[in-house]
Amino acid sequence: MGTGVDDRRLPVFPDPLGGFKVLVMRMHELTIKGRNPEALRAADVFELIARLAGDARGLKFAVQTRMYALIGLGRLQEALAAGESLLRQHRAAGNTVDEAKTLADVAEILIRLGRLDEGLQSVARAIILLDQAPRAHARYLSALSSLGDAARAAELYELADTSARSMTDGRPEGHPDREAGELQRAEFLVEWALRLEHIGRADEAISRYQLSERLLGYWVEVYRRAGHPADAPLATALLAIALVKLGQVDEAVALAGPMIVPMRDRGQFHEARLAHLAYGIALRARGDYREARREFVAAEELTASAGQTTQRLIIQHELALLAVAEHPEAGRHVLTALRAQAQHLWSLRLERIAMLRQARRRMELEAEWTRADAAAFQDPLTGLGNRRRFDQQMALLDRGVESRPNRLVLLLVDVDKFKDINDTYSHGVGDRVLVEIARALQGHCRRADVPVRFGGDEFAIFVPGDLATAARIGERIRRSVATYPWHEIAPGMRVTVSMGAAALRDGMVAGHLFDAADRQLYAAKHRGRDQLAA
Repeated sequence: MGTGVDDRRLPVFPDPLGGFKVLVMRMHELTIKGRNPEALRAADVFELIARLAGDARGLKFAVQTRMYALIGLGRLQEALAAGESLLRQHRAAGNTVDEAKTLADVAEILIRLGRLDEGLQSVARAIILLDQAPRAHARYLSALSSLGDAARAAELYELADTSARSMTDGRPEGHPDREAGELQRAEFLVEWALRLEHIGRADEAISRYQLSERLLGYWVEVYRRAGHPADAPLATALLAIALVKLGQVDEAVALAGPMIVPMRDRGQFHEARLAHLAYGIALRARGDYREARREFVAAEELTASAGQTTQRLIIQHELALLAVAEHPEAGRHVLTALRAQAQHLWSLRLERIAMLRQARRRMELEAEWTRADAAAFQDPLTGLGNRRRFDQQMALLDRGVESRPNRLVLLLVDVDKFKDINDTYSHGVGDRVLVEIARALQGHCRRADVPVRFGGDEFAIFVPGDLATAARIGERIRRSVATYPWHEIAPGMRVTVSMGAAALRDGMVAGHLFDAADRQLYAAKHRGRDQLAA
């Protein structure tokens, strides 16, 4: 509670963190408080330490911290490079929830760079991954938070609001996840209300200001009572905007005025921009037009450096209202033109919603096709590739020199005396044997190897590499099968496999490769079975 988190895109790094825990928590604290220059320096130092220590998890956290700090500083191209690097690491490791989170972070950057189509594609991918992920995953809520930020960048406030509310579902009052979700939701609501004002939907805007005021007022008071008011700059600045829009001008001035200079000095430009905006609206309400203009211009300067088109439009609207207050006739023309532009942009927002739906549906269809295609090439009993997969791999070898691998070994695996197992113990036991042998193949094959079951008790492995590599893999499989506790499946049962391996040579077609491996398999059986011949 003492940290007063206002931006929960970065999760608390999971324990245990060893000797680096203090450094990691320091980076986390700097980022969530918007102290981006310090966070960037800390990330650079920690990345060097993590590389020297071989700490892969710490390295990812350093890259993530750098990405968020660069976003906060408006250095979006550099942030994109960091995000894409992190995304590749998560994909390689198979971390689905982390991939979804980083996809959403990258989407936000792309949208702010004006690459809307690419950004919405990334949002759609993130949604699909999160739909498939367990909600109990340690990083699930953090991924939802990032998804909300990406949706907000595209002005998809409905999706942003849904993501933030999902973070609070079932969380009791005072729970850190509830705190993060409510504070993030309040930020979405304030921006949503400001945009609704632009298109003349004042009643809807007021209801959102009122809801955000309740959410923010509660948390700002919690921080004040805890003695950490400086830890809530974002919540305080947002509350000031909500209050001044609800007519509570003096309260807004008391909140926003004192925080502007400290926020700018600390490099917390996002919070400073919101404070400038709130203070400018309050000064305008008091009739101090000159000082109000100074605040709006300061806010606009901070916005321009961060690539935030929506925020710039918000400030321009407040400047237009100031022009009306100063010069009613001339200012009204400016306001009318600005509202026409806002209405046009709002209609484009609706197109984005349709684009996101289309992108999501297209990806879901592609996933369905991929699953159907995979099922057509999968053996239902063992989960390995089936005869169609085997034929496909063999056909690839006959497509020409350009598509052939430089080195490949075909390893054939045959269950010794499998007919006797079926006859003695039943076909059900025989199926159990095949399943366990398939597990042995999967357990000892590398990512690049392709194991298949192409016949009743006949298996094959396409091994990229040389004969020595294939022999090592085969020997591990043979030993695993021979030492498996088969008696637990059927008392007295013993199972072994024989294997034959052959390497693909220049000028050799797929049929010749199979014949060569089959001859080696026959030799292994002829020499007594339970062995590999190559």
